[in-house]
Amino acid sequence: MSFSAGDKLGPYQIVAPIGAGGMGEVYRAKDPRLNRDVAIKVSASQFSERFEREAKAIAALNHPHICQIYDIGPNYLVMEFIEGTPLHGPLPQDRALRYAVQICDALDAAHKKSITHRDLKPANILVTANGVKLLDFGLAKMGSVNASPDSNATALTMDLTEAGTVLGTASYMSPEQAKGELTDARSDIFSFGVVLYEMLSGRRAFSGNSTIETMAAIVRDEPAPLDSPSSLSAIVARCLRKSPSGRFQTMNEVRAALEQAPTAATAKTPSIAVLPFANMSADKENEYFSDGLAEEILNLLAKIPGLKVIARTSAFAFKGKEQDIRKIAETLGVSAILEGSVRRAGNRIRVTAQLIEAENGSHLWSERYDRDMTDVFAIQDEIAQEISEALKVRLAPRSHAVNIEAYQNYLKGKYYFERFTPESLVKAKEYFEQAIAIDPNYAPAYSGLALYYFVLSTLGIKSVGEMAPFGKSAGEKALALDPAYGEAHSALASMAAVFDYDWKTVEKHYRQALAAEIVRPRYRFSYSLHYLLPWGRFPEAVEQCRLALETDPLAMLLHFGLVHSMYAAKQYREAIECAHRALEIEATFHQIWLVMGLAQLQSGLTQEAIASLKRAAELAPWYFTSAWSLAAAYSQAGDREHSQEWARKLAGSHGHSVGAALYYAAGGDADGMFEALEGAYQQRDYFMIQIQYLPFFDRYYSDPRYNALLQKMNLA
Repeated sequence: MSFSAGDKLGPYQIVAPIGAGGMGEVYRAKDPRLNRDVAIKVSASQFSERFEREAKAIAALNHPHICQIYDIGPNYLVMEFIEGTPLHGPLPQDRALRYAVQICDALDAAHKKSITHRDLKPANILVTANGVKLLDFGLAKMGSVNASPDSNATALTMDLTEAGTVLGTASYMSPEQAKGELTDARSDIFSFGVVLYEMLSGRRAFSGNSTIETMAAIVRDEPAPLDSPSSLSAIVARCLRKSPSGRFQTMNEVRAALEQAPTAATAKTPSIAVLPFANMSADKENEYFSDGLAEEILNLLAKIPGLKVIARTSAFAFKGKEQDIRKIAETLGVSAILEGSVRRAGNRIRVTAQLIEAENGSHLWSERYDRDMTDVFAIQDEIAQEISEALKVRLAPRSHAVNIEAYQNYLKGKYYFERFTPESLVKAKEYFEQAIAIDPNYAPAYSGLALYYFVLSTLGIKSVGEMAPFGKSAGEKALALDPAYGEAHSALASMAAVFDYDWKTVEKHYRQALAAEIVRPRYRFSYSLHYLLPWGRFPEAVEQCRLALETDPLAMLLHFGLVHSMYAAKQYREAIECAHRALEIEATFHQIWLVMGLAQLQSGLTQEAIASLKRAAELAPWYFTSAWSLAAAYSQAGDREHSQEWARKLAGSHGHSVGAALYYAAGGDADGMFEALEGAYQQRDYFMIQIQYLPFFDRYYSDPRYNALLQKMNLA
């Protein structure tokens, strides 16, 4: 049974849903007796064996880094409400080390009470203002830490109702868990090593295309080496030994080793932001060239292993703003800044560049280049080489076979594409086509065209049926010229998802994009929204958006991706909080207002939701999904007059859309909803791939028409 805001559960009043899983749902609630917020985990059935185990395990512990239990009911647990977000990497080494010691403390306390967690993973570790909190003891084993579990333990705790969990979660279980053998506290030590590996690297230590492949990798393979100080890497490696006897034997030993490693572990990873170069030319139209030069240098640096490079969107956010270099570096989280200028006259260019150490503002390196335009690639290489030497990292050489005139037209196309208005997109297309006319073998220009066609269709400027053939053709041409080109793989993956619902092709292209030499943050965003979310892989989607933001922290599209992924996961409170933080960066990003309004609506904050959705509709009147969502919000609030007023404005030309379906669903009109969804499917509405996680449609899941739609989209 699901609960809504205002419902009572025992003495507790439900405030909002927090999340859901195979064992039940979690809600934020108010305890009116003590006037405090609590988290209530409601079992999908009566008080289960797993719930009983979790209640006893948490009740036996009293530790600042372990979530506390307050009460139990016939089918629920009442626990401490924690303001925090799930742990994710990569983290700065000093912060990773601090969190690791706190996790050690929590597990050590549990082990001393003869409790083995057995499901340690980032999703069960919340990061708060005061450090970490360890959650979810539902698979905990009670008894003597080093004694063999009873013969029925495996059978009792085998849980295949959630994908990827067999006595734990596949990617984080120990080899003995994966083999179904007896476990003890040293199994938690292995899982801790996997978590620490991910905190430091931002990637999983073990993975595969399926649960079985992942478990096989855990039993058989060694993870890729960490780019961390040797003392810290050695600790992780010892935690991850296949045999329990080869690992640290207690969490106390792990903590002691970590506490001896801070000097080496806190060495800073080199990091840099390349600011847009100032255009000093008499012709201000040359701004595309100065921007492009900076971006090309950024792209070269991004290929250097071990160097954190801030992506274009965030680095260019400071363009035209007079700000202190140290403040910019602090905002972007980097140790060095590259800035420069370009002066162009005819076929001659003068480029000046300086590398600045953020901590004290001193110049690490500076140079001036007076060259012909034909030497532009050599200038880029020389600047990148000088920077790599100054930062003590190695730059791989590259080859050049690009026509300078085609390259300049491509830069102009990129310049206008980034402005993302209907007028600028038309100009972008013209310049991409000019680049191709000059050099028919220039892959980036074809990829730019593919993205142009995709964006035009998703924004509703042109129909999908009209744009899809052109977009696919351009993307496939780019790959024919450069089979490893990540931009083209990402574009084709998005089109296969939205246009064709061809999920095998989607997955294939995203694998290629994420294996490219440069993995742009936008690829991770696209992978989340166009593949992970449609398949219900919500934690992975959130993780990918967080990883994207590590190197592009000011990109509003990525913040939207994170907020949207949290909304899809029904983490409404977290989505609202992240939306507020994002809007502090840019208050006019309409898509974040939209998703925040939808999250507020599901949290029972109806008036706040109406205000947010109204703001979204005002900021982008052409984005009809916001207006339809506002009509749905008015309907849900019982304001029939305003709801119908908005619906009448939209129904004529935008009635066959997912937005219209939201409106009908909110009003309980199933026939109207399915008619709108069928029309949206026929028109390949961009939002169709979201219908299986939009809560408006929850009550219609059992309707045969809903399953028929999912089958047509290959999502059933």
